[in-house]
Amino acid sequence: MSKHSKIMIVIGTKAELIKCLPVMWELQKKNLDYWFVHTGQHPVRESCRKFNVKEPDYLLSKEPKISTKFWSKVNKMSMLWSLSMVFKVRRLVRKLRPKYVIYHGDTMSTAAAAIGSSPLLNPMKSWNNVHLEAGLRSGSLFDPFPEEISRQICDRFSDTLFAVSSKAVENLKNKNSKKRIINTGNTIVDSALEIYGLAQKDFSIKKPQGDYVLINSHRHENIKSKKRMEKIIEILESTTIKGIWPLHDNTEYWLKKHGLLERARNIKNIEIVPLTDYHTFMFLLANSKYLIMDGGSIQEESLIFKKPCIIMRDRTERQEGLSSGINFLTGVDVKKAQKIIKKIESGEFKIPAYENPYGKRGLSKKIVEVLEK
Repeated sequence: MSKHSKIMIVIGTKAELIKCLPVMWELQKKNLDYWFVHTGQHPVRESCRKFNVKEPDYLLSKEPKISTKFWSKVNKMSMLWSLSMVFKVRRLVRKLRPKYVIYHGDTMSTAAAAIGSSPLLNPMKSWNNVHLEAGLRSGSLFDPFPEEISRQICDRFSDTLFAVSSKAVENLKNKNSKKRIINTGNTIVDSALEIYGLAQKDFSIKKPQGDYVLINSHRHENIKSKKRMEKIIEILESTTIKGIWPLHDNTEYWLKKHGLLERARNIKNIEIVPLTDYHTFMFLLANSKYLIMDGGSIQEESLIFKKPCIIMRDRTERQEGLSSGINFLTGVDVKKAQKIIKKIESGEFKIPAYENPYGKRGLSKKIVEVLEK
């Protein structure tokens, strides 16, 4: 019979689940049960089954059938939903009375979990609020929006901050000096390596022939702007090796709305494919020549697998990667991106030696050891 850890883990998106998996695995190895609370922002049940963690104990809203509940993170519907999540989390945490409330990252669900379980709404709370992936900062409150605000809200309302790097610790100490700040590294290191190992044993996943670039674009500040998407497509048109582009539902929706979907589909060397599951994506990433993307976690994964990464964003909260020599922040500057693409594809670029700022495999054990005390 398992012992209950009194840990409540609140998750909303697939990315949050992926990064919380190592903590869940460690708890399960120790035969410690936990409450898994899902806000329903993304569908996650299939991923739970695939990666051997239990399905949610509590579902706060119905899971969407497509990849995300909202086409936009900042509109009336998403804001009302986020507000409802705050009070649903508050109601549940008062019912369960956990020892720890854990939330990850910077999403709408993360902010709702942090506020709903915070001393602001629970002045007499007895539980400890824990922010996984704490301390990331872009340097601008509104870029990316609303993620940068979500991160700061979470760190403000948390008691324990699991920082992802020494730089993240510095960021946190500026305004959170009285809190418990622990530099654990980023759980994505454990997730990515474990799941890539599973993908290597999956014979249904075929390695593409030859060199290829893996493409990913889904950030709202990009896909909602026709001008930015035109420049992104121009960047992609300058690639000469094979490209694989798993297309998000919301990216396809906005490309179609901008009248750019056909132009994207007509890039001769790039194959647009349906959105893949995470272990297939890790296999594609680990075997690619380089990456063109605008996401957050992929910057971390590029460091794990030593893949040059062109980041189509104006700012990044993963600033640690910029000093590695393989992460390139280009925005949607076509000439700047093209120059790097040419250097990589010609073979002129060599991977420099660097130490992953987000830590080494096994770091999630340290997190669970802290939670057991």
